[in-house]
Amino acid sequence: MDDTKKWPEVEKAATEKRRELVLQGPAVDKRISSNGGLDSSIYSLTLLNYLEVSQCPSLTEIHEDIRHLTNLQSLILCRNKLASIPNVIGNLKSLKVLDLSVNNLTVLPEGVTQLRELNTLNVSCNNLEVLPEGLSQCTKLSSINISKNRVTGFPADFYSEKLDLLSTVVASDNLIEELSGEIHKLAALKVLDLSNNKLREIPSDLSDCPKLKEISFKGNKLNDKRLEKMVNGCQTKSILDYLRGKGRGRQGEDKGDADGGRSTDKKKRQQQRKKKEKASDEQDEEEELNKMVVRVLHVSDAPTALTVKVSAEVKDVRPYLVCCIVRGMNLKSGNALKRFLMAQTKLHDDLCGKRTIATIATHDVQQLKIPLMYDVKQPTQLKIVALGRKEMTAVELIRHLHLEAEELRKQKKRQNVTGLHKYLQLLQGKPLYPCLVDAEGDVISFPPITNSEKTKIKKTTKELFVEVTSATSLQTCKDVMDALIVKMAELNKFTAEHQEEAGSDGEGGGPPVPADSSETSSQLIIQQVRTVDQDGNLKVVYPSKTDLSNDMNNLTIIW
Repeated sequence: MDDTKKWPEVEKAATEKRRELVLQGPAVDKRISSNGGLDSSIYSLTLLNYLEVSQCPSLTEIHEDIRHLTNLQSLILCRNKLASIPNVIGNLKSLKVLDLSVNNLTVLPEGVTQLRELNTLNVSCNNLEVLPEGLSQCTKLSSINISKNRVTGFPADFYSEKLDLLSTVVASDNLIEELSGEIHKLAALKVLDLSNNKLREIPSDLSDCPKLKEISFKGNKLNDKRLEKMVNGCQTKSILDYLRGKGRGRQGEDKGDADGGRSTDKKKRQQQRKKKEKASDEQDEEEELNKMVVRVLHVSDAPTALTVKVSAEVKDVRPYLVCCIVRGMNLKSGNALKRFLMAQTKLHDDLCGKRTIATIATHDVQQLKIPLMYDVKQPTQLKIVALGRKEMTAVELIRHLHLEAEELRKQKKRQNVTGLHKYLQLLQGKPLYPCLVDAEGDVISFPPITNSEKTKIKKTTKELFVEVTSATSLQTCKDVMDALIVKMAELNKFTAEHQEEAGSDGEGGGPPVPADSSETSSQLIIQQVRTVDQDGNLKVVYPSKTDLSNDMNNLTIIW
């Protein structure tokens, strides 16, 4: 059996020029064991920007040929048994996310320090004792997690003003003995977790970090017993105020010329800190008010993971599909549903080019009968109860829509075809039509035309299944889905802030009732959905860690 037969995912990624590849679980692990490692042809997939190989205990090393994957933006190698990472990883100049958590690493290669675009580094749950010198060269680093290792301290250059974007440092459950006073140089630091280490002192300079909002020093046996008691029970602000007070006390005790310079530096720094702190608090307050939060639920963490199977026949009709589940969208309050439907229409008109580029469909998860199949049917065989209509075949529906579009054109005295005309023409001459079919054999979506009354969203809808299809490209689907989720977060925030009254039954009948407390939160939860081919091989998972990442400063994504 040749390699392509053993590794169909790799062959598919090569032939379809895919940008993502995910290999995980027992079946992949068995292949790695029998092959003595990963299939070598993986390293020739130079178009990849997302590669994940996880939950494969037989994977103990990565070949140096990984240096060829220079377009990688995310490299996820978690939950394996990797003993080392080749130094050539430094060649991956586009890498933004590196996850090496839950392996058997004892050292990190210096090559990691050459990753100038690196934003997120996770090396938790390994056997590391030191971090490489030179991390300050990773100037775009925003988050680092080194928890559950055997690290005894941070390298000297880690406390560097060059790391002016570093906001999260998680280093719990290590053997760290000292935290330098130079920590104040990390001006963007918001979260610092050093719980369960070997610290005896916490430097007062920590209080000079202007943006620090969350600290944890639990489980450290501190010399200052009052401080030890505080870190096990007090809020961050109280601890920082105490450290600030200690710093002033120490400053008052400073004597002589030798300490005079240090005292003066401390005074200056405190004055600068107060100014920065005031400006930072005002800026943070404004940022937090304006920010929206989206939490991503990984497919492996979902109690009922949803997978969409895609037939091979859609390739010649409308091949690209991404899906996800959205929870926490409040459609019950006031005009929330109307605003959402208007926003979806606007996206269809603008970003989707009046549906000629891509089409969005939303469904009530409670009405879905899974599993789902993205398939094709002959126009005379495709039957659907379209929104607001009785059941009819695709041929009948399109004939009705053509008549309606023509009537609309005449009423408005237009010479050009309407937007409705344009997307109806997309299926012209096609022998097969695309459709999403549920477990009962009912068509719930007929892109780019309509979706079904069966799964129609209402004010009472609590979970939405969202699909985006396109004949253009997979990236087009992702871009549209990204834009839709951002818009949903904006609308949810608006609804939460205005706290409108909710309709009684979602259909406009009965007296209005106040929204309950669960509907006043604006946080959305996005559950990943996988699309697979007929053999069960992964085609795409949305969202991946390269999604929801571009120009979204007003959106906080929690993975």
